[in-house]
Amino acid sequence: MSRSPSRLITEEQLPMAEELEIKLTLPMSCVDGVSRWLEQKAGEGVVSRLLINRYYDTPSLELNGQRAALRVRQAGNRFIQTLKTQGEFVNGAHKRQEWEWDLASDQLDLGLLAETPLANNINLADLAVVFETNFERQAGNLESGTGTVECALDVGVVRSGHREMALCEVEFELKSGRPDVLLECTRQLALEYPLFLNLVSKAEQGYWLSGLYSPTASDSISDRATGLLKALSVLWLAGYEAVDSDATIEVVRVLIVSSKDSAIKADLQWLLSRLAEKELPEMWIFEPTLLRLQLALIDTSA
Repeated sequence: MSRSPSRLITEEQLPMAEELEIKLTLPMSCVDGVSRWLEQKAGEGVVSRLLINRYYDTPSLELNGQRAALRVRQAGNRFIQTLKTQGEFVNGAHKRQEWEWDLASDQLDLGLLAETPLANNINLADLAVVFETNFERQAGNLESGTGTVECALDVGVVRSGHREMALCEVEFELKSGRPDVLLECTRQLALEYPLFLNLVSKAEQGYWLSGLYSPTASDSISDRATGLLKALSVLWLAGYEAVDSDATIEVVRVLIVSSKDSAIKADLQWLLSRLAEKELPEMWIFEPTLLRLQLALIDTSA
């Protein structure tokens, strides 16, 4: 996240899953409609449950500095300890490494972490809760000819101390098949509801809310289109003071010149006007023009 990443864990050292998902923010007013959409698409397989998630780090945010997130999740009577890397963005989707352990209670198990190289990088005894993300998750599988996707509608809050912000997201996670099925699902949902493709994770939202960290468009993103998508996500979360407005505007201008598609050029010009006038993100973040542009940028960077 905020500092150069270091290799925490390798696949050979611990059982690992690779996660590929697209995350979309939506207006709270659309929750009931999206819930019905999910039930229609996934049928009787939809399950709802309350998830309580506590994220840990050291006082100097050493985990965050190594682009990793550590949480303990309570889902009913089950407790799960998870270590994730921030990973990379692949065609607008998060591609991350993830390790999970079942726990007997909601208490962090330092012994499990002691088995990882994490123990050599930070003082495990300094770990403490920094923030929580608590939400109701409604989830079910969507089947298509090209793959299976889990669709999760998450509605709740991100909380740090006495501060909190609303959480309202849809996640499409690839379970099997081709990665482009994630974009198929996104386009289907976008036909009916306003969406914003969001590259800022729940963990980044929590760190920002804690007041200890401000996200930036990653220095490791060399692709202009993906860098612009991340900058827009940071702008949504933290406002213009959190992004380099001049640099972002310059990227948009370069993309306008380099694009051979007149429709993309028009949408980029639309975005350029919003950014140049520093219009508040909440006034245009859910405009269909923006999502259309975001999906087009994914296609051009693929």
